[in-house]
Amino acid sequence: MGAQLRVYKRRIRAITATKKITKAMEMIAASRIVKAQRKVAASMPYATELTRAVTAVATGSNNKHALTTEVETPTRAAVLLITSDRGLAGGYSSNAIKQAERLTERLRGEGKEVDSYIVGRKGVAYYGFRERKVTDSWTGFTDSPAYADAKRVAGPLIEAIQLETAEGGVDELHIVYTEFVSMMTQNAVDGRMLPLSLDKAAEDDGAKGEILPLFEFEPSAEDVLDALLPRYVESRIYNALLQSAASEHAARRRAMKSATDNAGDLIKSLSRLANAARQAEITQEISEIVGGASAMADATAGSDK
Repeated sequence: MGAQLRVYKRRIRAITATKKITKAMEMIAASRIVKAQRKVAASMPYATELTRAVTAVATGSNNKHALTTEVETPTRAAVLLITSDRGLAGGYSSNAIKQAERLTERLRGEGKEVDSYIVGRKGVAYYGFRERKVTDSWTGFTDSPAYADAKRVAGPLIEAIQLETAEGGVDELHIVYTEFVSMMTQNAVDGRMLPLSLDKAAEDDGAKGEILPLFEFEPSAEDVLDALLPRYVESRIYNALLQSAASEHAARRRAMKSATDNAGDLIKSLSRLANAARQAEITQEISEIVGGASAMADATAGSDK
């Protein structure tokens, strides 16, 4: 076997092994998407009803609270960025990071300092490589988040919104995550968690223009808001984590399918080249045999004379 043919066969074996791996990863990601979608759907009713409860309490009282009160001149904001722990998911993490960069530039353009909170090793590595300050970070659960993970992430953010800016607190909480639209479409989006815009919340819930019932608060509206604040932030973060997980699996499935298809195309191309090399080798051997036979025939004819 010629050296060139051996090179082609070695490359075909290596690419075939890679193709098996990418195909397996594609199938695993596809199986996890359905489970992630179910979790997203299951979390929506709780988040919707909680937002309605917050809206009802806020509109039924005149108390100033960090959950609903706009700061007259906000000077500091916290941005929570959700990325993935693992790669091989196409542009999933990079798109979320770019969206966070745009949001950070916009907030700084408004004269606000930005504290960065990161979920996922990809985001932590990006900020660490560029030596940017990260206030807090969490890793190890992005592909299958639990509500306990959302509570762990929400803790420092709730503490920051309750502190004065002079004490290291923030005036606003923003979140950047990847919204799951369909198996083929996932969009990196950003939104403000706190202070909650009551008109925006009512519009999102389809309750804009509705007449809310009168409530009596026990023990007080402020205490109710204090109790709802962590639940609201946790539910928003949990929903964002679930949507990001579904988007990550969908992006990985698409990337692995593309890698599998490309590996198949490359194997076909290398197989054609290997066949051409084999044919050239056979042709050369035949030519050498014919040339040798012709030389022997000429030698025999010369000796007969």
